[in-house]
Amino acid sequence: MEMKIKPGIRFLNDMEKVVYDRNWFKKSDNFEVYYMYRGIKKKGELRYDITKIKDKMLGREFPKTVGHEHLERFQEIYKVLSGKAIYLLQRYKNKRIEDIYAVKAKAGDIIVIPPHYGHVTINPSKKELKMANWVSKKCKNSYALFERLGGACYFYTQKGWIKNKNYKNVPRLRLEKPLKKIPKNLDFLKSGRGGTGIRA
Repeated sequence: MEMKIKPGIRFLNDMEKVVYDRNWFKKSDNFEVYYMYRGIKKKGELRYDITKIKDKMLGREFPKTVGHEHLERFQEIYKVLSGKAIYLLQRYKNKRIEDIYAVKAKAGDIIVIPPHYGHVTINPSKKELKMANWVSKKCKNSYALFERLGGACYFYTQKGWIKNKNYKNVPRLRLEKPLKKIPKNLDFLKSGRGGTGIRA
């Protein structure tokens, strides 16, 4: 179904500001990192997208999305369709990270992005990651923080998690579990309502 829609493509050069392995980046050729098929389905205010992240390493770092924050209180819900994923969620306020956690997910798992959490999706496997999401069509993304600080506050590399030195006083990373079922009522995604209490 999604192949009927022309995808948005993130090339390596689009990710220059957020890649961990700078020496590798300078020597690497440009290539496609991930694809975004937006608006495959629509349900009122909500939009259904599919994203595919290739399995090609970014030097010593696992392939990932650029990372973004939602403006206002908009939330988002993801489902892993195939492959494996790590969702890294951070809450940045008053020039510091107030909270940071990761959710490891496999096919069928559900992840909810709470209000005011910036997030990055990582493909930690040797297979393509395919995931879907529901989000409000009114939701606007900001990439500014991630680009200004060189990525999220942690990078996931061949040696494990590495702190991003551009952030100050980064808390210890904790793990949260994904949901196993998608909430029946997705109204909490509409118009930046937030406040559902759903964490992972």
